Amino acid sequence: MAERSISKFDDPGAYEAGFGDIGVTLTITGPGDFGAELLRLKLDHLVIMRLRESLPRIACISLAADRVFLSFPIGRTSLECDGFAFQSDQIAFHGPGQQMHQLSSGKCHWGLISLPLDQLASSGAALTGLPILPPRSTRLLHPFGADLSRFQCLFRHACYLATPANKLIEQPDVARALEQNMIHAVIHCLTCDGTENSSRTRSNHTALMTRFETALRKSVDRKITLPDLCAEIGVAERTLRMCCHEFLGVSPMRYLLLRKLNKARAALRRADASTASVASIAREHQFVELGRFAATYRAAFGETPLTTLQRKAQQLCSEELLDDSRRSARTSYPRSRPD
Repeated sequence: MAERSISKFDDPGAYEAGFGDIGVTLTITGPGDFGAELLRLKLDHLVIMRLRESLPRIACISLAADRVFLSFPIGRTSLECDGFAFQSDQIAFHGPGQQMHQLSSGKCHWGLISLPLDQLASSGAALTGLPILPPRSTRLLHPFGADLSRFQCLFRHACYLATPANKLIEQPDVARALEQNMIHAVIHCLTCDGTENSSRTRSNHTALMTRFETALRKSVDRKITLPDLCAEIGVAERTLRMCCHEFLGVSPMRYLLLRKLNKARAALRRADASTASVASIAREHQFVELGRFAATYRAAFGETPLTTLQRKAQQLCSEELLDDSRRSARTSYPRSRPD
């Protein structure tokens, strides 16, 4: 039976958790209030997701080890994935267990589809007579017009069926037909002649960035220099700078700084303003100079750390005032009763 859900988020951490067995680390890179929507439709084999996000970010996405994935921008959204800049007429093909870096420069609307490795093998052999091998690193596809149009149409139809008001997807025959047609469309896109092959150099860069992320997870809570990072990864500084510029659009140390700022922001959002302070949270995240932290934080997120810390209390106060107003309205204007 098909499973579906639509969830909305105003916290990046909760949104990351909403991806389930797909590991996602969002690094917000621009100011504003975060908002996201995640639509998920799970069929027998396929998992179809539609994502909407409100702020520019760098996403490090760790994919499941037993499935292959297709990611693609929707509408006018412009995305970069592992150094590829691709538009709505292109699709990125990802292998099992792969880690990818995805960049957006503003509001983002994109899709993600996955299917098991054995389903890819059996469907590919049945439809083409040849096995379809998963890529070692991100592979950019250029489907022909008819194949791309069919794929996009079926994706939109799947998202329509996943809405809560639609009961059609609850019928087994409808879900089975949708999945079969969607798998056929995926196979046709994967076997189109416009496929752009990944080079060995790109595969090596992907592996290097995976090691870089592993090193960062160990370093985000402590002070570390670029030479230390390079020594831990086993790569020259020039090579790491080049790969970070290609995959992330920023330098290694700028990315580390943004990661730390995002962690500090999450801590400020969660903290109780009556007991916590900006200074204590800044020190917990290795920001020793409070003035410099405040200036860097404001440049990144468009508000001061104190504003972020106090927002939760202000929201609670506003909610209490609204509740009081509603209770007052109910008691001041009781419903009239007939005689």
